[in-house]
Parts: sequence; C-alpha cells; structure tokens
Amino acid sequence: MAVEFKAGLKDVVAVNSSITAVDGDQGLLSYRGYDIRDLATQATYEEVVYLLWYGELPTQPQLREISRELAAARPLPQPVLASMRTYPKRAHPLEALRTAVSIVGMHDPDAASNKREATLRKATRLTAQIPVMVGAWQRLREGQEPVAPLVDGSAAENFLYTVTGRRSTPVAARTMDMIFILHADHEINASTFAMRVAVATFTDLHSAITAAIGTLKGPRHGGANEDVLEMLLEIGDPSRAARYIEERWEARSRMTKEERAKPENRIPGWGHPVYKVDDPRAGVLREMARKLVSETGNTKVFDIAVRVFETMHRVSDLPVNVDFFSAVVYHALGIPIDLCTSIFAAARISGWSAHAMEQYNDKLLRPRAHYTGPPPRQFVPVSQRS
Repeated sequence: MAVEFKAGLKDVVAVNSSITAVDGDQGLLSYRGYDIRDLATQATYEEVVYLLWYGELPTQPQLREISRELAAARPLPQPVLASMRTYPKRAHPLEALRTAVSIVGMHDPDAASNKREATLRKATRLTAQIPVMVGAWQRLREGQEPVAPLVDGSAAENFLYTVTGRRSTPVAARTMDMIFILHADHEINASTFAMRVAVATFTDLHSAITAAIGTLKGPRHGGANEDVLEMLLEIGDPSRAARYIEERWEARSRMTKEERAKPENRIPGWGHPVYKVDDPRAGVLREMARKLVSETGNTKVFDIAVRVFETMHRVSDLPVNVDFFSAVVYHALGIPIDLCTSIFAAARISGWSAHAMEQYNDKLLRPRAHYTGPPPRQFVPVSQRS
C-alpha cells in the first residue's frame, strides 16, 4: 500500500491530545483551552501545573495542596547529589540533568508502576526536583556547594534560589514564574514526541523524560536560546545590529536550501516549524524583558534585541519564536548562557508529565519509513563478488 511521505513528519497528526492547542496561522497557543497570554499574566506556574495534569484550574484548596506537595518534594535524594559530584565539570548542564534524572529514577519508590496515581507522584517529584538539579549542577561546576531548596515560595523563586543561593527580587521571581508558564508545554514538539514514543512502549516515566532531555539538547530544538544570546553579545552594540542582520540575511540568500537548514546558518530565535506569524509567547517575553532591564538599569542587550527584531521584520518574513526574547530575560537575570536550555526542561517537565499520563492510555507509536534504497536484488556469495 502506498503511503504518503512527509519529510520530518511535517503536519502529520500523530496523536489525539486534550492538553495544548497551537494555531500557527493565527499565532495562538492555549493550555486546556486557556490562552497563553492570560495564563502567563494572571496565573502562577503551580496553577498551570494543576491545569495540565488535571484538566481544570485549581480551587484555592487544590492550589494550596499541589503547592505544598511540590515544595515538600524538592530535596534531592543523597545518592543523586553524590553522583552529581562525580560529573566532569565541563559537562553541559543538560548532560548533567539527563544523567541525574536517570539516577533519581532508580531511587523512586514508584519506579516500577505506570498506574496514574503512581505516575502523578513521580511527576510531582520530577517537577519539584528538576529545577533543583539544574541549580545544584550550576553551583557544583563553579566549585560551590549546592544549597538546600526552599521549604516555601514558588517553584520559580526556588529555582532562582538554588542557582544563586540568595532570595530573588519580586520582579525577578515573577518573571521566572512567567517563563515557567510560557515554557510549560507546546503540543507535539520534538522532545515531547520523543517522550511519548518512549511512554507508548510502557517504559517508566524517568526513562521517557531522559529521552525528552536528550532530544532537547539538540540545537534544532532546545539550544536556540543559547545561540540567540551568543549572537546578541557578538553584535555588542545596538548601532551594529541592523548591519549585522542585513549581512547575515544577504549571506543566507545565496545559500542552498540544505545550507540554510544547518543550525549555524540560521538566524537564532527566528523561524518555527508551526508558526507562520510571530510566536504568541514572544510578545509576553519582550514585555517581561523590558520590565526586568528597567529594574536593573542594564538595557544594552535588550536594546540590541529590539534592533534585531525590527531589522528581521524589515528584511525577512520569518516569525520570531519563543527563544529570542527568553534569551534576553535569562541574561537580565544573570543566568549563564549554557544554562538557558536547562530552564526549558525545568519548566517543560510539567507538560512532559501531562503528555505521559495521556500517552499511557494510547497506542504504541510505530510510524513507517519511506524506503529509498536499492530495488530487490540477488545475494552473491563472497567468493563470487568482484
């Protein structure tokens, strides 16, 4: 039977899902029917976690309970911290996180069960502990001792605390909370699809999340915000932004389609496989970045980003994506460049977990390949081959 081939599975509908809707033509994103702009500006990350897992926004008692459960689950098992101390200091934060998640899975009391209640308990622990792992690795690789996570406060505030060792300002804490909301889920992106493929085999949640983190590490998926920040720092001054972008865009116009597809030849933070117009998260992030740099007084990188944004819209028809202004926010918060994608994972674990719970009730994911090899031919014994 002939099967239509679509490169990269572009626009192929692989699963039914009630979690997230993306309208790439209109630039719309919603979680369980709620617009992302409303959630980012009016809800907390803990509310969004509850929404993703249970399908409805929580009541006050439900919010207090899930916040309490997440805070109580933050401390890392000592064997996990002990293993992290053995990682080479040059390891990328996502490599450290991928390994730590695999190890914490071996110590999880629900490791062998994929029942919904057990998966919810594992999801709670992972959603609480992954931000702590990211913060612990940042301190360990700098020769500092990890700090014990906060027993109170939001997930976002706790994340900043485990990275820096000090309480954040209210603006910084709220900014990170919004970052977590904006990155909590995004339909069937590469890491979520990899995770769902793993879960569809009925593997355990930790193994599936390890697959997701490994996928996120690829520069075609999660590494773009690191590239954005490197580009902005390379530009160095707002007055150089327009010419820099014009020259890169002109160079791209002379490349083949294959050359343009290479990560090093892209304009980081621009273009998206689904959105045909600007990513709806980008506008929220731009305003967040503006408020944050106004508080710190260090506006140079934000000003460069605005010039790049204006120039790209003038010379190209590519939409801006979530990575562009998120990189500016991370820089304003003093977060190292190579930690940016780990923040993505620290937020996305809630969405990955929601998809895992949904996929456990679905079928095995087994796509087909479009064969491009030789036609049928006769086997020749080695003694007769010339």
